[in-house]
Amino acid sequence: MSEADPQAVHLAAGSHLLADLSGIEASRLGDCDELEALLRSAAAAAGARVLHSHFHGFGAGMGVTGVVLLAESHISIHTWPENGFAAVDIFMCGASQPRKALDVIQAALAPHSCVLHTVRRAAAPE
Repeated sequence: MSEADPQAVHLAAGSHLLADLSGIEASRLGDCDELEALLRSAAAAAGARVLHSHFHGFGAGMGVTGVVLLAESHISIHTWPENGFAAVDIFMCGASQPRKALDVIQAALAPHSCVLHTVRRAAAPE
């Protein structure tokens, strides 16, 4: 079946990356517009299709929470500039490549360390 076919069967499977990025310069973690552009670029690098995004800043010197909704699932970020920390959540299914998205984010934020947990998500066979 073609991708545009509404009757096409899509497998409920994907990769979910949970990344704790530490040692980031505070100035990289507080601007909603910059972080939104970064996550949208990360989605494009991964071959994902952006549907919508929403970002919220908590005030001067404070962090940001944001999500980019994808046809393939989502990318989200929560930042704590005062701690030089960002929690990044990337879940993608289909042919998208979540690791490429994380590579773009890491290159831009330049963390000193990244603790990564990868979870394979899939529906149990019926």
